Amino acid sequence: MPLDPQVKALLDQMASLPRLEELSVADARAKVESRIAGDLPTLPVASVLNRSIPGPGGDLRLRIYTPSGKGPFPLMVFFHGSGFVLCSLDTHDGVCRNLCNAAGCVVVSVDYRLAPEHKFPAGAVDCYEATKWADAHARELNADPGRLVIAGDSAGGNMVAVTAMMIRDKGGPALRGQLMIYPVTDYFDSGHPSFTENAEG
Repeated sequence: MPLDPQVKALLDQMASLPRLEELSVADARAKVESRIAGDLPTLPVASVLNRSIPGPGGDLRLRIYTPSGKGPFPLMVFFHGSGFVLCSLDTHDGVCRNLCNAAGCVVVSVDYRLAPEHKFPAGAVDCYEATKWADAHARELNADPGRLVIAGDSAGGNMVAVTAMMIRDKGGPALRGQLMIYPVTDYFDSGHPSFTENAEG
């Protein structure tokens, strides 16, 4: 399968950088934050609001994106990826803007607690609590609680799966779906054929 030109450009740009696993956690975080994907075309949204809510570990930061239009809109709670250790509301700002605009939904991005400072299940508990908060406050966000989905990429996809199980076990809130973008949901096993088939490019 040919490599997408945008992905190739990003990989070429990253090739000259030190490998993240060779850096300290603080240096890896700084490196990731400094190379926020400025080349990602972003779509306009009607409004972006930063706010904090009470969370299990203190203030839990959220960023709320609202699309243009009348509403009430579908509601998406988004969990960013990057190995449970890296990234933030800022690194995934473009992704959330694009999801908000293209899907026509309110997106609530969650700045959950990161490892290694915060051991499992701290991040997952934050994601669950943020989802409950978004559902309870959907009307004031001009969103429809009856159309609630949770979404995330990579480690955020794992948070989606875990949050969905917590919602199941705790009896709510009701979900309409999960959007897991290349989720981390399997123990690493180099025996998977895709690791060999996609080792290059």
